[in-house]
Amino acid sequence: MKLGALVAAAGLAFDGSGEGNVSGFAIDHRKVAPGTVFGAFPGTRFNGEDFIDAAIQAGAVAVVARPQARVSGAVHIAADEPRRAFARLAAGFFTPVPQTVVAVTGTNGKTSTVEMTRQLWRMAGHSAASIGTLGVTTADESVSTGLTTPDIVTFLSNMTGLAREGVTHVAYEASSHGLDQFRNEGLRVIAGAFTNLSRDHLDYHATMEDYFAAKMRLFDEVVADDGSAVVWADDAWSAQAVEHAGRRGLRLLTVGEQGTAVRLLSRTPTQLGQVLEIEHDGARRKVTLPLIGAYQAANALVSAGLVLASGGEAGATFDALSRLQPVRGRLERAAINRAGAPVYVDYAHTPDAIEAAIAALRPHVAGRLITVFGAGGDRDEGKRPEMGRSACAGSEVVIVTDDNPRGEDPALIRSAVLKGCDGKAREIGDRREAIAAAIAMAARDDIVLVAGKGHEQGQIVGRGDAVRVLPFDDVQVARECTT
Repeated sequence: MKLGALVAAAGLAFDGSGEGNVSGFAIDHRKVAPGTVFGAFPGTRFNGEDFIDAAIQAGAVAVVARPQARVSGAVHIAADEPRRAFARLAAGFFTPVPQTVVAVTGTNGKTSTVEMTRQLWRMAGHSAASIGTLGVTTADESVSTGLTTPDIVTFLSNMTGLAREGVTHVAYEASSHGLDQFRNEGLRVIAGAFTNLSRDHLDYHATMEDYFAAKMRLFDEVVADDGSAVVWADDAWSAQAVEHAGRRGLRLLTVGEQGTAVRLLSRTPTQLGQVLEIEHDGARRKVTLPLIGAYQAANALVSAGLVLASGGEAGATFDALSRLQPVRGRLERAAINRAGAPVYVDYAHTPDAIEAAIAALRPHVAGRLITVFGAGGDRDEGKRPEMGRSACAGSEVVIVTDDNPRGEDPALIRSAVLKGCDGKAREIGDRREAIAAAIAMAARDDIVLVAGKGHEQGQIVGRGDAVRVLPFDDVQVARECTT
C-alpha cells in the first residue's frame, strides 16, 4: 500500500514523497521493519520521539510525530495530536474489519457488558467477538488474554484478524485511558454504551470531571454521526451522558428504572438468579436472568440495548437474556466449602464496585457475608479507605489482604485500607492465607466474597525492571482451599 494513498485517505498532509510502500505500523521502535510507519508519541514514562532515529535506521518509511520533532531520513507526518493522526493512518491500512462494531465505557460493568453483547449476538446467529479485560473472546468461545484497551496497532490488527476469520460483530471495552490516548480510533462504531461512573484512575485523571470527559469521547467523537448511544439511566452521571449524546444528535436508548427504551419495572432475586420485569415499546415481559445481583441486571439490559441499537429483534433479544452465561471473575461462584457455604470471586476493585458486589450477594445471605479484598499499589491512593468503608459497611466479617502491591510496601497499602474500617476488619497479608481463613470460618448459611482480582492469573509485585508476576488465581485458590 502506498504511503501517499494512506495519507490522502486519512485527510492528513505531509512534506515528502508519497510513493513509499507501507508494510506495517508500530509504536515500539523494536518492532519496526522496512516499510513501517512509526508513531512517536510523548508518554508518561517514555518519549517516543527519543527513538525516531532508531526507527528510521530499522527501516521506517515515515514517522508520525509532533511538528517540532526532529525527523531526518524518513517522511515526517506532523500533527499536533500525533496519536490521533497515527490511528487514522493505521485504520486505512488494517482492512477488512467487522461490519458491526459497538463500544462500552464506564467505570464498572464494561467487561460483562461486552461479553454479554457477544453472547446475545451469537444466540441470534451472528459470528461475534468481544475485546476487553478478558482479552479477545471469539465466536468459538476461545480467549486470548489482553489489556482493557490494547494499543492502536494491536487493536486494529485484532479487528482485521477477526474479520478474516468471518467475525461480523464485535463489542469492545473503551477505557478512559484508551479513549484519552486515541487507542480505539478509526473504525465505524455504530453504537456506544455508558454504564456508570465512580471513583477510579484518579492517579491518571486530575478530577472526576476529567475522568468523565475522557469517557465521553466515545459519544463526542468515536461513535459514528448516525450512530446510537445506550445509557444506563440510573447512575448519578447518566443525565450528563445523555446530554453528550444529544449534542451529537445520536439516537438515544436509555435503559433502567428511569429508562425509556427499556424500562426495568421490578427485579426479584431467586436462588440462582433473578426475575426481571421490563417494558419495551409499550409491551411488558418477564425475563428470568440466570445471574445474581442488581448490577448484573444492569449489564444485561445495557447489552440488550446495544443489540437493539445494532439491529437486533426485540423479542429474540429479551428471550436470549435467560440463556446468558456468567462472565469469568464477575461474581463467579468458584467453590462451595465443606459446610456448604458458597465462595464467589469478583473483580470489584473500586468502592462502588465492592458495594455493588455486596449488594448482589446480600439477598442470598442467611448468615454472614465474609469479604476478602485488598487494594492495588501504584494506583489511586485516595480510594483505599473508601474501599475499606464500603466492605465493612456491608459485610459481617472483613479480611484485608494484598492485591497487586506492585512497587509499594503492601503493609502500607493495607494500613490505608484499614483506616476506613473503624477497627472492624482483620488483616492477613498473604492472599492465599486470607482466602483460606475466610473459607474455613464460613458456616452453612454464610457466603464468602473474594474481591479485587477476578479473572487475573497473577499477582504483580515490584515495578520497572524488578517487576514480577507471581502465579495466582483467586478461583483456583478458593477451590484448593475447599478440598
